[in-house]
Amino acid sequence: MVIATWNETVIAKSDKTVVVEGNHYFPPESVNSQYLTRSATTSRCPWKGLANYCSLIVDGKTNEDAAWYYADPSDAAAAIKGYIAFWKGVDVR
Repeated sequence: MVIATWNETVIAKSDKTVVVEGNHYFPPESVNSQYLTRSATTSRCPWKGLANYCSLIVDGKTNEDAAWYYADPSDAAAAIKGYIAFWKGVDVR
């Protein structure tokens, strides 16, 4: 079981993550979405496509753009479509 925590709170938990480039991508249904708020931030990966970001809000604290996902990835990254990954101090183990 892979668990993502931030600010002493479980953000996501799954035994069905997909690992790409060392990052665990969590299925959307395994993420506690009440802690995520969509961000206007995007970035482009040369082989995965356009990434969209979310910030985490837990107990009044915000971690800007700490989660990302590919809503419409390239064919090469189809396995992570809609799956969510974390960084910026989110503990994933």
